[in-house]
Amino acid sequence: MTEEEILTIEEVAKYLRVSERTVYDWAQKGEIPCGKIGTVWRFRKVEIENWVNTRLSNHHIGASYHAVQIESIVSPDRVLFLNYETKRDALMALADNLATAPQVKNRQELVEEIIRREELMSTAIGRGIAIPHVRLSSVTDLVISVGISKTDIVDFQPLDDEPVRLLFMIAAAYNQHAYYLQTLSFFSARLKNKELRRSLLDSQTAGDAYHLLVKV
Repeated sequence: MTEEEILTIEEVAKYLRVSERTVYDWAQKGEIPCGKIGTVWRFRKVEIENWVNTRLSNHHIGASYHAVQIESIVSPDRVLFLNYETKRDALMALADNLATAPQVKNRQELVEEIIRREELMSTAIGRGIAIPHVRLSSVTDLVISVGISKTDIVDFQPLDDEPVRLLFMIAAAYNQHAYYLQTLSFFSARLKNKELRRSLLDSQTAGDAYHLLVKV
């Protein structure tokens, strides 16, 4: 790749290790150096490198990421109310829901990898929260399903022994490592808010829960 090479959205996304949707949003908002050739966005490599260096040095990239993406990765139809006592049943139900997202191309692979990941190490992070997560080549962009359990899920084995009631299942494309980690970190930090957790558990509809999650 030469410095004068013109890049597509797909190439920029791969280069920056973010989703194509993120690059598109940045281009639409004028947040990344780019131009249109006809009806498609194009980018010069040297300008992208300079942009990244500036953003990283100023610590702006993470905040912009989250502000742009939260409503793109969560939707009311992927908020599920659960009533299972075991993590396997809860994970299966949530994986079935997540598999309906257009970004997920292989339901069976998603289910198998979610279960395998959980068998290796519990994804419970304490405070009644679990964040099961996988990166798969059959997923085209990061997407989340949210599970709100009306019953204590007793076998997640969290370090604080608090039964899991809130689940955030994340599936990402294999090349989205940085965005995947940022999303995990974002939800982990956001859910430290006790009032938010309580409000989510008290939600009566998927729409109510969705609005709580996307509220700034």
